[in-house]
Amino acid sequence: MVSSTKINSILFYVLLYLVLFFASADVFSQLIFKGELINLPDLTGRSVEEARALLAPKKIGIATLESRFDTRLEKGRILSQDPAKGSRIKPRRTVSVVVSLGNEQIEVPKLEGRSLEMASQVLKTVGLRRGRVSQIHASQAAAGRILAQNPPSGSVVNRASAVDFLVSRGTEDQRYIMPDLIAKNSDAVLRRLRAMDFLKVDVGYAWYPDIGPGVILKQGPIAGSLILKRNQIHIEVSR
Repeated sequence: MVSSTKINSILFYVLLYLVLFFASADVFSQLIFKGELINLPDLTGRSVEEARALLAPKKIGIATLESRFDTRLEKGRILSQDPAKGSRIKPRRTVSVVVSLGNEQIEVPKLEGRSLEMASQVLKTVGLRRGRVSQIHASQAAAGRILAQNPPSGSVVNRASAVDFLVSRGTEDQRYIMPDLIAKNSDAVLRRLRAMDFLKVDVGYAWYPDIGPGVILKQGPIAGSLILKRNQIHIEVSR
């Protein structure tokens, strides 16, 4: 009969062999698994075709998760990837990518004849912005109305592009040369000014010795000044 001591010794070596076998198998499998992992490159900025060609030898596939408008990259370029660059994955896995549709194209609306305020609101709504504003006097349009735009209506431009405007300042006021009113009769002068629609006339009175009443002695603006009908005119008349 085999002694119990010998049996125990045999069992010990069997258990030791099994432990070493499974431990070495586990380490070996980890080494194999580690060797199969692939370090993902950065795909952003590449076209989908370029990324697919880059990953094909590594047995990694490409799938487009989403496409969206973007101002940074042209149409067909990869904006982001999942898993991210530097990740380690097994072969025959798939990388999901978000692809740029390029900058969104917008048709410029017709804005001539509208007010500048309304045009600014329309541009904001469609995704454009107001650019430079130039103003000129124009009899064909009220002040604040748009006479011309650039780019013209119907043009196709990138989102957030600027539209420049030429805006009416209304009819230009006619200018007059201030006459010399000194020593003139105030009643006659006032009638003449009112007949010409100079309605902002301020009249002051003062006593001057040796001068009869109703004579203009001071005026503003002075003779020879350029004035508009909306300007204030002041005269001082003797009592």
